[in-house]
Amino acid sequence: MADADTIIEIRDLATVFGQGDSAFTVHDQLQLTVRRGEILALVGGSGTGKTVLLRHILGLTRPTRGSVTVLGRPAAELGGEGASARVGMLFQHGALYSAFNVLDNIAFALRELGTLPPALVQDVAMVKLRLAGLKAEHATRMPAELSGGMIKRVALARALVMDPPLLMLDEPTAGLDPDSSDAFVALLRSLHRELGLTVVMVTHDLDTLFELSDRVAVLAEQRVIVCAPVPEVLAFEHPFIRHFFLGERGQRAMELLRTRHHDGEKGQ
Repeated sequence: MADADTIIEIRDLATVFGQGDSAFTVHDQLQLTVRRGEILALVGGSGTGKTVLLRHILGLTRPTRGSVTVLGRPAAELGGEGASARVGMLFQHGALYSAFNVLDNIAFALRELGTLPPALVQDVAMVKLRLAGLKAEHATRMPAELSGGMIKRVALARALVMDPPLLMLDEPTAGLDPDSSDAFVALLRSLHRELGLTVVMVTHDLDTLFELSDRVAVLAEQRVIVCAPVPEVLAFEHPFIRHFFLGERGQRAMELLRTRHHDGEKGQ
Protein backbone atom coordinates (compact mmCIF):
# COMPACT_ATOMS: atom_id res chain seq x y z
CA MET A 1 0.00 0.00 0.00
CA ALA A 2 1.43 3.40 -1.03
CA ASP A 3 1.79 6.04 1.67
CA ALA A 4 0.08 9.44 1.70
CA ASP A 5 3.08 11.10 0.03
CA THR A 6 2.92 8.81 -2.99
CA ILE A 7 1.01 10.37 -5.90
CA ILE A 8 1.84 7.80 -8.59
CA GLU A 9 2.77 4.19 -7.93
CA ILE A 10 3.73 1.93 -10.86
CA ARG A 11 4.57 -1.68 -10.10
CA ASP A 12 5.76 -4.52 -12.36
CA LEU A 13 4.40 -2.78 -15.44
CA ALA A 14 4.66 -4.49 -18.83
CA THR A 15 3.49 -3.13 -22.16
CA VAL A 16 3.41 -5.51 -25.12
CA PHE A 17 2.01 -4.66 -28.55
CA GLY A 18 1.00 -7.41 -30.96
CA GLN A 19 0.93 -11.15 -30.42
CA GLY A 20 3.04 -14.21 -31.13
CA ASP A 21 6.08 -13.69 -33.33
CA SER A 22 5.06 -10.09 -34.04
CA ALA A 23 4.84 -9.12 -30.35
CA PHE A 24 6.89 -6.07 -29.36
CA THR A 25 7.71 -5.33 -25.73
CA VAL A 26 7.97 -1.65 -24.79
CA HIS A 27 8.08 -1.97 -20.99
CA ASP A 28 8.94 -4.94 -18.82
CA GLN A 29 8.98 -5.00 -15.00
CA LEU A 30 8.95 -1.20 -14.89
CA GLN A 31 8.79 0.38 -11.43
CA LEU A 32 8.24 4.08 -10.67
CA THR A 33 7.06 6.14 -7.71
CA VAL A 34 6.23 9.85 -7.88
CA ARG A 35 6.17 11.74 -4.59
CA ARG A 36 3.80 14.49 -3.54
CA GLY A 37 5.02 17.98 -4.46
CA GLU A 38 7.98 16.98 -6.62
CA ILE A 39 8.78 17.70 -10.25
CA LEU A 40 9.83 14.48 -11.92
CA ALA A 41 11.28 14.50 -15.44
CA LEU A 42 10.88 11.42 -17.62
CA VAL A 43 13.58 10.99 -20.27
CA GLY A 44 14.63 8.26 -22.65
CA GLY A 45 15.61 7.56 -26.21
CA SER A 46 13.22 7.17 -29.13
CA GLY A 47 11.04 4.10 -28.74
CA THR A 48 11.50 3.71 -24.99
CA GLY A 49 7.80 4.30 -24.36
CA LYS A 50 7.68 7.70 -22.65
CA THR A 51 4.39 8.70 -24.27
CA VAL A 52 2.96 5.21 -23.75
CA LEU A 53 3.79 5.51 -20.06
CA LEU A 54 2.07 8.90 -19.86
CA ARG A 55 -1.03 7.37 -21.44
CA HIS A 56 -1.01 4.59 -18.85
CA ILE A 57 -0.74 7.15 -16.03
CA LEU A 58 -3.62 9.16 -17.50
CA GLY A 59 -5.74 6.02 -17.74
CA LEU A 60 -6.10 6.34 -21.51
CA THR A 61 -4.56 2.90 -22.06
CA ARG A 62 -4.02 -0.12 -19.86
CA PRO A 63 -0.71 -1.97 -19.55
CA THR A 64 -0.45 -5.63 -20.47
CA ARG A 65 0.51 -6.47 -16.90
CA GLY A 66 1.21 -4.65 -13.66
CA SER A 67 -0.52 -1.84 -11.79
CA VAL A 68 -0.69 1.94 -12.13
CA THR A 69 -2.15 3.82 -9.16
CA VAL A 70 -2.71 7.59 -9.33
CA LEU A 71 -3.82 9.62 -6.30
CA GLY A 72 -4.69 6.40 -4.52
CA ARG A 73 -6.91 5.03 -7.28
CA PRO A 74 -6.34 2.76 -10.29
CA ALA A 75 -5.28 4.90 -13.24
CA ALA A 76 -8.00 3.32 -15.39
CA GLU A 77 -10.56 5.28 -13.36
CA LEU A 78 -9.03 8.57 -14.54
CA GLY A 79 -10.51 8.08 -18.00
CA GLY A 80 -13.99 8.77 -16.67
CA GLU A 81 -15.93 11.95 -16.03
CA GLY A 82 -14.21 14.45 -13.78
CA ALA A 83 -10.68 13.20 -14.51
CA SER A 84 -9.49 16.77 -15.14
CA ALA A 85 -10.25 17.59 -11.49
CA ARG A 86 -7.48 15.18 -10.50
CA VAL A 87 -4.94 15.42 -13.33
CA GLY A 88 -4.16 18.35 -15.63
CA MET A 89 -2.49 17.65 -18.97
CA LEU A 90 -0.43 20.08 -21.04
CA PHE A 91 0.05 18.64 -24.52
CA GLN A 92 3.18 19.29 -26.54
CA HIS A 93 1.55 21.59 -29.11
CA GLY A 94 -1.15 22.96 -26.81
CA ALA A 95 -4.05 21.07 -28.48
CA LEU A 96 -6.34 24.10 -28.22
CA TYR A 97 -9.77 23.95 -29.80
CA SER A 98 -9.41 26.08 -32.93
CA ALA A 99 -13.11 27.05 -33.01
CA PHE A 100 -13.05 28.43 -29.43
CA ASN A 101 -11.50 31.66 -28.22
CA VAL A 102 -8.93 31.72 -25.41
CA LEU A 103 -11.39 32.03 -22.53
CA ASP A 104 -13.68 29.31 -23.89
CA ASN A 105 -10.70 26.99 -24.29
CA ILE A 106 -9.71 27.54 -20.67
CA ALA A 107 -13.29 27.15 -19.42
CA PHE A 108 -14.05 24.01 -21.43
CA ALA A 109 -13.73 21.40 -18.65
CA LEU A 110 -15.66 23.48 -16.13
CA ARG A 111 -18.44 24.15 -18.64
CA GLU A 112 -18.67 20.46 -19.57
CA LEU A 113 -19.03 19.59 -15.89
CA GLY A 114 -22.36 21.46 -15.94
CA THR A 115 -22.52 22.16 -12.20
CA LEU A 116 -21.56 25.85 -12.10
CA PRO A 117 -23.40 28.97 -13.36
CA PRO A 118 -21.98 30.28 -16.67
CA ALA A 119 -20.90 33.57 -15.07
CA LEU A 120 -18.88 31.74 -12.41
CA VAL A 121 -17.27 29.52 -15.06
CA GLN A 122 -16.17 32.66 -16.92
CA ASP A 123 -14.80 34.22 -13.73
CA VAL A 124 -12.78 31.11 -12.85
CA ALA A 125 -11.41 30.89 -16.41
CA MET A 126 -10.34 34.54 -16.22
CA VAL A 127 -8.50 33.88 -12.94
CA LYS A 128 -6.61 31.00 -14.56
CA LEU A 129 -5.84 33.12 -17.61
CA ARG A 130 -4.16 35.72 -15.41
CA LEU A 131 -2.45 33.00 -13.35
CA ALA A 132 -0.79 31.83 -16.56
CA GLY A 133 0.61 35.29 -17.20
CA LEU A 134 -1.93 36.43 -19.80
CA LYS A 135 -3.98 39.62 -19.84
CA ALA A 136 -7.74 40.10 -19.92
CA GLU A 137 -7.45 41.47 -23.46
CA HIS A 138 -6.24 38.05 -24.64
CA ALA A 139 -9.48 36.35 -23.58
CA THR A 140 -11.31 36.92 -26.87
CA ARG A 141 -8.44 36.01 -29.18
CA MET A 142 -8.61 32.87 -31.30
CA PRO A 143 -5.83 30.24 -31.21
CA ALA A 144 -4.69 31.19 -34.73
CA GLU A 145 -3.89 34.69 -33.42
CA LEU A 146 -1.56 33.50 -30.67
CA SER A 147 2.20 33.09 -30.56
CA GLY A 148 3.72 29.76 -29.57
CA GLY A 149 4.42 30.99 -26.07
CA MET A 150 0.86 32.25 -25.62
CA ILE A 151 -0.57 28.94 -26.83
CA LYS A 152 1.45 27.16 -24.14
CA ARG A 153 0.12 29.55 -21.49
CA VAL A 154 -3.50 29.11 -22.57
CA ALA A 155 -3.05 25.34 -22.56
CA LEU A 156 -1.51 25.54 -19.09
CA ALA A 157 -4.42 27.65 -17.81
CA ARG A 158 -6.84 25.08 -19.22
CA ALA A 159 -4.91 22.24 -17.55
CA LEU A 160 -5.20 24.05 -14.20
CA VAL A 161 -8.81 25.23 -14.43
CA MET A 162 -10.09 22.40 -12.18
CA ASP A 163 -7.28 22.89 -9.62
CA PRO A 164 -5.83 19.39 -10.10
CA PRO A 165 -3.12 18.27 -7.65
CA LEU A 166 -1.20 16.50 -10.43
CA LEU A 167 0.05 18.14 -13.63
CA MET A 168 1.42 16.21 -16.62
CA LEU A 169 3.60 18.03 -19.16
CA ASP A 170 4.56 16.66 -22.57
CA GLU A 171 7.59 18.57 -23.91
CA PRO A 172 6.47 21.83 -22.25
CA THR A 173 9.02 24.08 -23.98
CA ALA A 174 9.12 22.38 -27.39
CA GLY A 175 8.94 24.87 -30.26
CA LEU A 176 9.64 27.94 -28.13
CA ASP A 177 12.47 30.38 -28.74
CA PRO A 178 15.01 30.68 -25.88
CA ASP A 179 13.43 33.77 -24.28
CA SER A 180 9.91 32.31 -24.41
CA SER A 181 11.22 29.00 -23.08
CA ASP A 182 12.95 30.69 -20.13
CA ALA A 183 9.79 32.67 -19.33
CA PHE A 184 7.62 29.56 -19.45
CA VAL A 185 10.01 27.62 -17.22
CA ALA A 186 9.94 30.48 -14.71
CA LEU A 187 6.13 30.41 -14.81
CA LEU A 188 6.05 26.65 -14.21
CA ARG A 189 8.46 26.97 -11.29
CA SER A 190 6.38 29.73 -9.73
CA LEU A 191 3.07 27.86 -10.14
CA HIS A 192 4.58 24.66 -8.78
CA ARG A 193 5.65 26.51 -5.65
CA GLU A 194 2.47 28.56 -5.20
CA LEU A 195 -0.05 25.79 -5.92
CA GLY A 196 1.81 22.87 -4.35
CA LEU A 197 1.56 20.86 -7.55
CA THR A 198 3.07 17.48 -8.26
CA VAL A 199 4.47 17.54 -11.80
CA VAL A 200 5.51 14.80 -14.20
CA MET A 201 7.07 16.01 -17.44
CA VAL A 202 8.52 14.41 -20.52
CA THR A 203 11.24 16.61 -21.98
CA HIS A 204 14.25 16.47 -24.27
CA ASP A 205 15.23 20.04 -23.37
CA LEU A 206 18.12 19.85 -20.94
CA ASP A 207 17.80 23.49 -19.89
CA THR A 208 14.21 22.83 -18.80
CA LEU A 209 15.17 19.56 -17.12
CA PHE A 210 18.05 21.05 -15.12
CA GLU A 211 16.04 24.12 -14.10
CA LEU A 212 12.91 22.33 -12.90
CA SER A 213 13.55 18.71 -11.96
CA ASP A 214 13.74 17.40 -8.43
CA ARG A 215 14.35 13.91 -9.81
CA VAL A 216 14.88 12.38 -13.24
CA ALA A 217 13.57 8.95 -14.27
CA VAL A 218 15.54 7.46 -17.17
CA LEU A 219 13.76 4.96 -19.42
CA ALA A 220 16.03 2.41 -21.10
CA GLU A 221 16.11 -1.36 -21.57
CA GLN A 222 12.30 -1.48 -21.20
CA ARG A 223 12.34 -0.12 -17.63
CA VAL A 224 13.36 2.81 -15.43
CA ILE A 225 17.08 2.22 -15.00
CA VAL A 226 17.56 5.06 -12.50
CA CYS A 227 15.31 7.62 -10.80
CA ALA A 228 17.22 10.18 -8.76
CA PRO A 229 18.32 13.83 -8.55
CA VAL A 230 20.39 15.00 -11.52
CA PRO A 231 23.84 14.57 -9.86
CA GLU A 232 23.09 10.92 -9.07
CA VAL A 233 21.75 10.30 -12.57
CA LEU A 234 24.91 11.78 -14.06
CA ALA A 235 26.98 9.36 -11.96
CA PHE A 236 25.00 6.34 -13.22
CA GLU A 237 27.01 4.50 -15.86
CA HIS A 238 24.91 3.85 -18.97
CA PRO A 239 25.42 4.66 -22.69
CA PHE A 240 22.20 6.68 -22.98
CA ILE A 241 23.00 8.79 -19.92
CA ARG A 242 26.53 9.39 -21.16
CA HIS A 243 25.23 10.51 -24.57
CA PHE A 244 22.19 12.49 -23.39
CA PHE A 245 23.60 14.29 -20.35
CA LEU A 246 27.36 14.31 -20.80
CA GLY A 247 27.65 15.07 -24.50
CA GLU A 248 28.29 18.52 -25.92
CA ARG A 249 24.64 19.57 -25.59
CA GLY A 250 24.48 18.47 -21.96
CA GLN A 251 27.72 20.23 -21.07
CA ARG A 252 26.39 23.48 -22.54
CA ALA A 253 23.13 23.20 -20.59
CA MET A 254 24.92 22.53 -17.30
CA GLU A 255 27.33 25.41 -17.84
CA LEU A 256 24.42 27.74 -18.57
CA LEU A 257 22.66 26.57 -15.40
CA ARG A 258 25.80 27.15 -13.32
CA THR A 259 26.15 30.65 -14.79
CA ARG A 260 22.51 31.52 -14.03
CA HIS A 261 22.78 30.31 -10.46
CA HIS A 262 26.05 32.22 -9.98
CA ASP A 263 24.52 35.41 -11.36
CA GLY A 264 21.44 34.90 -9.18
CA GLU A 265 23.57 34.56 -6.05
CA LYS A 266 25.47 37.73 -6.90
CA GLY A 267 22.20 39.63 -7.34
CA GLN A 268 20.92 38.69 -3.89
